[in-house]
Amino acid sequence: MSDIAINQVLAQMRSMASQAAAEPKMGTEAADGAGFSSLMSQSINEVNESVQASKVLARQFESGDPSVSLAEVMVTAQKASLQFTGMAEVRNKLLNAYQEVMNMQV
Repeated sequence: MSDIAINQVLAQMRSMASQAAAEPKMGTEAADGAGFSSLMSQSINEVNESVQASKVLARQFESGDPSVSLAEVMVTAQKASLQFTGMAEVRNKLLNAYQEVMNMQV
């Protein structure tokens, strides 16, 4: 593969932004606990797939595969890192909210 074009990255960012804007409008499913757990599970799976894809590209580059460029490896690694960091922050916020609820006086 050749270097990743900036237009491709911008197109991916725009599509992800439009998906993120559409997701909060789920209606009754968002209020349901099953909807939340499936959304969290799907998000975790997507982050895992991204990290695995990053590792595969890195291994291909390290083994000298000419179809993988350094720029592609670095962009993929940064995307995976950002997704993982975001997931960790969401987890931390959920744990803090849970602890606050458990410490409430009834």
